[in-house]
Amino acid sequence: MNQNPRARFPRDARVRFRAEYTRVFEQGRRITDPLMSLHWLSDARPPRLGLAVSRKVDKRAVGRNRIKRIFREKTRHLRPQLAGGDYVIVARPAAAGASVQQLISVYLRLLQRIGALPIPPKDGTMQPASVSHSSSGSVPEPFSG
Repeated sequence: MNQNPRARFPRDARVRFRAEYTRVFEQGRRITDPLMSLHWLSDARPPRLGLAVSRKVDKRAVGRNRIKRIFREKTRHLRPQLAGGDYVIVARPAAAGASVQQLISVYLRLLQRIGALPIPPKDGTMQPASVSHSSSGSVPEPFSG
């Protein structure tokens, strides 16, 4: 399996040591869901991810590794948008039976609720104030303030 080295999750983007996990658990904010809990300790340095997926979640290593791989890959794509600090995901037993989409959607929702990821605007809910609904078919010029 020959991967592009840039596509890997770099070592400096990981929470690696017990002391780092302990600091996040003791000083960080926590938000929970039936599939996982997310701990976040805000900091000025780039975002780092830590994962805790115990045998209580899935007895098989392949199942635990699948969960970790999903979160690492999603975090790799989200890193430029994430607020700085350390993030630790603690998977719960329900995560073993969840689909990839379920895990990702819960992860994104928790990141938004905790304030680490901006909430995307909902398309189609509001028209900009400069748009008129005239029957002339012409498009109004944007405001250049």
